[in-house]
Amino acid sequence: MSGWVAALDVGGTAMKGALVGPDGATRCPLRRPTPHRQGPGAVVAAAGGALRELLEDARRERLEVAAAGVVVPGIVDEARGVAVFSANLGWRDLPLRALLEERTGLPVALGHDVRAGALAEATLGAARGEADVLFVPVGAGIAAAAIVDGRLLHAGGYAGELGHLQVDPGGEPCGCGGRGCLETVASGAALARRYAARAGRPVAGAAAVAERVRGGDPDAEAVWADAVAALAQGLAAAVALLGSRLVVVGGGLAGAGDLLLHPLTKALLARLSPGSTRVPRLVLAALGDQAGCLGAALLARGATASHPAP
Repeated sequence: MSGWVAALDVGGTAMKGALVGPDGATRCPLRRPTPHRQGPGAVVAAAGGALRELLEDARRERLEVAAAGVVVPGIVDEARGVAVFSANLGWRDLPLRALLEERTGLPVALGHDVRAGALAEATLGAARGEADVLFVPVGAGIAAAAIVDGRLLHAGGYAGELGHLQVDPGGEPCGCGGRGCLETVASGAALARRYAARAGRPVAGAAAVAERVRGGDPDAEAVWADAVAALAQGLAAAVALLGSRLVVVGGGLAGAGDLLLHPLTKALLARLSPGSTRVPRLVLAALGDQAGCLGAALLARGATASHPAP
């Protein structure tokens, strides 16, 4: 069977892979820990090993694999095939596409995990048929990817750093070196941290904060309201600049469903001027944690035409 690609989403803690067919069907799902504490070399070796494992699976299943797609976090220059920087994975200016091509013998498309997720949602998920989309996964951090006039914005890998938009000049320090970034208020990690500081007791994560909001916990309600207000402020700035018709909210926090979407929609609309700014619809992502892997598969489909096998 022809038309299959190997897809791999390399995250900060785990790698998710699969063989993906031309209709988006997946086979041989793979999940492995990312050995980020062992350094960039170990991560590259693990990614190469995961791809080779998928190719072995394809041979057993008699599937013809023509290319591979790999997506990673951080700053990624897709055109050059270079992973420019990742704080979580510890690399800088790494020629990752070439390294993985050496290990697999296949043409490899390298992409950014969030932009790949946006591509997947626009092709297979919640944003099908839309030309102007803002995809915002909210998890441990906050990122964004913008599709404008049907094209993903790249800017050499720097487009989409919504989480580091300053929403509170006097706010908490951020890991990026700034202060009062959106991530310090509205990310999943920030929600858990801010709840623990306010309530004086630890909490397992953002999902636990959401449960406390549903239960009427006033401390949880306060930090949730702060997060929604900050996220609405960031989205309002992005929508005003980009003219997005649709905002797709993904990531772990999207699991809160209407508890997030309803107040966020109301807060965003209150910050927009319909006379001069498009007023977008807000929806939850449809592909969950498979968006990155499916996006990697879509990138791989273009690799065979534009980048022949080494």
